[in-house]
Amino acid sequence: MARICEVTGKRNLKGNRVSHSNRKSRKFQRANLQTKRFWLPSEKRWIKLRLSTDAIRIIDKRGIETVVKDLRAAGRKI
Repeated sequence: MARICEVTGKRNLKGNRVSHSNRKSRKFQRANLQTKRFWLPSEKRWIKLRLSTDAIRIIDKRGIETVVKDLRAAGRKI
């Protein structure tokens, strides 16, 4: 399973680690993903999402119902 946020689409960043002698090797910055369960009152069930911490803040502000509605409108199966 790829490390991608299901709400915001954030993913890993890739770049170079550069030494003092200017040799380059690959470096990855991992997205800060958390697995979190939310209760959907309209469907009376729990859903489990893999989210970035930024997406958790978005859900706190907008509410889980509106976020799930937007995800379904975009074609995501929840």
